[in-house]
Amino acid sequence: MLSANSISKSFGDQVLFEKATFTIGPRDRIALIGPNGSGKTTLFNMLAGKSEPDSGALSVRRGATIGFLEQEISPSSRTYLLDHVLRGATRVSGLSHRLNLLQQELADAGPEDMESLLKQLGQLQHEFEAARGYDLEYEAKIVLSGLGFAETDLERPVSEFSGGWLMRAELAKLLLLNPDMLLLDEPTNHLDLESCIWFEDYLKSYQGAVLVTSHDRAFLNRVIAKVFALEQGSLLIHNGNYDSYVVSRQRDLEILEATADRQERKIQQEMRFIERFRAKNTKATQVQSRIKKLEKMERLTVPRTGAKIHFSFPAPPRSGEEVIKLSHIRKAYGDHVVYRDLSLTLRRGDRVALVGPNGAGKTTLLRMLAGVLPFERGERELGLNVRLAYYAQHQLELLNPANSAIDELRSVSADQSDTELRTMLGGFLFRGDDVYKQVAVLSGGEKSRLALAKMLTQRSNLLLMDEPTNHLDIPSREVLTDALEAYAGTLCFITHDRTLIREIASKIIEVRGGRPVVYEGDYDSYLRWREARDHMSTEGDRKSTVGSPGGRPSRDTDKERKRRDGELRNRFYRQRAPLEKRLAQIELDLPRCERELHEANLLLADPNHYSDATLVLETVEHKKSLEDRITALTAEWETVFRQLEEVRCAFEQEREREAVAR
Repeated sequence: MLSANSISKSFGDQVLFEKATFTIGPRDRIALIGPNGSGKTTLFNMLAGKSEPDSGALSVRRGATIGFLEQEISPSSRTYLLDHVLRGATRVSGLSHRLNLLQQELADAGPEDMESLLKQLGQLQHEFEAARGYDLEYEAKIVLSGLGFAETDLERPVSEFSGGWLMRAELAKLLLLNPDMLLLDEPTNHLDLESCIWFEDYLKSYQGAVLVTSHDRAFLNRVIAKVFALEQGSLLIHNGNYDSYVVSRQRDLEILEATADRQERKIQQEMRFIERFRAKNTKATQVQSRIKKLEKMERLTVPRTGAKIHFSFPAPPRSGEEVIKLSHIRKAYGDHVVYRDLSLTLRRGDRVALVGPNGAGKTTLLRMLAGVLPFERGERELGLNVRLAYYAQHQLELLNPANSAIDELRSVSADQSDTELRTMLGGFLFRGDDVYKQVAVLSGGEKSRLALAKMLTQRSNLLLMDEPTNHLDIPSREVLTDALEAYAGTLCFITHDRTLIREIASKIIEVRGGRPVVYEGDYDSYLRWREARDHMSTEGDRKSTVGSPGGRPSRDTDKERKRRDGELRNRFYRQRAPLEKRLAQIELDLPRCERELHEANLLLADPNHYSDATLVLETVEHKKSLEDRITALTAEWETVFRQLEEVRCAFEQEREREAVAR
């Protein structure tokens, strides 16, 4: 559908990409990735026809339509939301206008023009139907609902919505246009988790091509099947999702690094020969030959990798068991009551993710925990020896524009040496002279990283974070994940980055309908539990109340209740026991296999081992079988663990159902 042949683009001396060649098919799902400033938006503008390459050629199939969602959306007029989105379907709008005009002509036409006008009307109605005109309003409402708009929003002027909701409105407009190819520049930035999941499902069934840039790794893994990576002026193409690209790229970089090391050793060897024999006439020809060979040699360059960064922060003091407690809180904004009787306790070591739809009250809850938002009734109590730090987007505004990055860190870590401060900043990707950059010239992502570094060096033992991944690209998000994994205190955060939730959270608090629902477990287990709960709720709505006459449920005797509880526990034990046994066995086998693999690698690294060819072959085969065994055991552990979680969730749901029935 679209092809690029050897296209290049530069700005002054900065080469964004050169001689990039690729094709985009009619059903492709492609992620365009690369560090900030690598040229992703520039390439999008080219594909959308907004700019031209410096050289090379771009060609689009005749008649193909391209829809482009940009990052920046300007406020619109006072057009109502539904009308604004419907107007995005320009072909349908044009046909509708022509139909109205034709119907007016028919009303005033004489008998001699009637046949011709009816024929035109029939043709237009056929085109209108083929363009989904009669279903358009229904589809618009489905899309707007999926993106989080309420029914009451449809008749609100677009100018009343904030920037994030304006972006959603433009996305809805684009989806309704239904172009042959969607160009989506950070489409998930302003979507909550539920809208993001709906959007992923929508894109997977979308009939056109999709090219997307996003810092949301979970989104990329679920949607895309090909990666275009902009790296150091080149466009690399990988078939697979984002995680498989990372694995493949890391493997390629390791090979490139080894090759570059061999090349460097060869260069040093040649240089020693040249230096040693440069003055000898008998070697002059060989010396000149080797000099020319080195001049012609293309030096290999190893790109900087996103390897895991290991660093530690000042250890915070130990807090009490109860870190913070909210009791019987009432919070309202005017007539809108967010919480009527909120009670919640965070305990030492909790790593909590707050989830729920936009507007449910997550940020309100976090701000009350932080003590920056007052409430009408109730009590907030900090635990023993608690030192609290709160990260919100306004933290960026508190950075001193005149300070350098290292000065900002020194302002909260005066007892740390410059070497220690530089090490901490290095952990947040401030390398070399970057530490002396003024805050005023830092990008949004760099300011976010600096604000996070300041916060994590303050020895707080309770960290509250509201959308810490905003403005961060994928490498920066990975650094944040590393930092939070190393953090030793209690953590409560809000984020739309599901990868961060999966890797950090050990407890999920769902905020919905003015009350928090606490789930003890990781994010994937929570999703399975929520799906089962919602399914049960749907099934329960379909059934009438079962019980005694008058609709009242019948009550069990204590004896009957105990008997059923015993049966439930026994059934759970029978399902759980073999899974736990197998899990324990795998956890014994895996370390043993890994030790044996380590020993095999040591043998293969020993030059003396290669004196016996048969023994070497046996070691290689043993190493291969161990690697296969470790892969199989790891996969089986994940499967068994998931099955055990499902059994546990089913048991808890059955107990809840029994409790409700009583």
